[in-house]
Amino acid sequence: MPTETPGLIGYALAGTLPVVVIGALLLRYTRNRAMTTSMAVLVLIPTLATLCGVVAVSGLMFGAEFERTAVVLAVVTAVTVPAAILLGREQARATVWEREMLAQERAAERSRRELVAWVSHDLRTPLAGIRAMGEALLDGVVSQPEDIQRYAEQIVRETNRLSSMVDDLFEMSKINAGALRLRLEPVDLRELIDEVLAANQPTAGRAQVTLAATQPENKIVVAGSDRALGRVLTNLVANAIAHTPPGGRIDISAGTEGGQAWTRVDDTGPGISEADLPRIFEVAYRGSSARSPGAAELGSSSGMGLAIAAGLVAAHHGDITAQNRADGARFEVRLPLLETADRA
Repeated sequence: MPTETPGLIGYALAGTLPVVVIGALLLRYTRNRAMTTSMAVLVLIPTLATLCGVVAVSGLMFGAEFERTAVVLAVVTAVTVPAAILLGREQARATVWEREMLAQERAAERSRRELVAWVSHDLRTPLAGIRAMGEALLDGVVSQPEDIQRYAEQIVRETNRLSSMVDDLFEMSKINAGALRLRLEPVDLRELIDEVLAANQPTAGRAQVTLAATQPENKIVVAGSDRALGRVLTNLVANAIAHTPPGGRIDISAGTEGGQAWTRVDDTGPGISEADLPRIFEVAYRGSSARSPGAAELGSSSGMGLAIAAGLVAAHHGDITAQNRADGARFEVRLPLLETADRA
């Protein structure tokens, strides 16, 4: 057993360095594995290195002093390894959460950039038309009464389109900021569907599309905002009209299943590309040309209709999905049934 300081240092290094090297190799091997394993290895390295250093310095003479040291190290290991595993799990969960939040932030930033690009482009079109027609009226280029009437009607249409786009932006900003506050009350989905059907029949007629509804006899009562749910169905129906060719059909249906109320909007359009389905409810996402927006009169064409619908459904603790059928696409909204509906 060495007694001089240089000798003690040498023997200690000889006993601890192999443990540190082996531990470093183990850490390198487990770096892509569970974080709990890495944390346990990190705790064991100094403990085992200390034990091996004591053994080397003692010259393999296991006396009472060594036994006391070994007992202390065993207790330390028994306490620190489970703690390291628990901390590793917490750190792993925190790391996963941070990665998910970072991915969500990047997706939100990408959506915002796309939204600004789309809206900037779409705002220019009606503004350019309004400016051109206004200048024509101001310069006296258009003088016939029927032409003046036609220009005025077109200006009103473009202005309404701009107003709808601004409304969409305001609604989407409230949803993204978490500032949407809904006043929930009992709503019968059947009455809501009747209102949406009546409001969209003229638009469907101009598009030469048949719009019909199929509903059960019993009430379908959910806790929701009449205005918000009406906006959801209106956006879905407008989207279906815009993407259904002349002579096609759109069916609105409703029912209950498993404590939930469901409403479906089925169209006979070209369907949705499989590549577009995962992003169909993103802000300003319009997908492939096969399902591009239709005429301006069918909506604001802001690219936010489906995103707004998804945000409003989420505010009602519901789900909205899109899928392809054999002859078109289906959008389905599911909402929790009001528990007291039957008693009411």
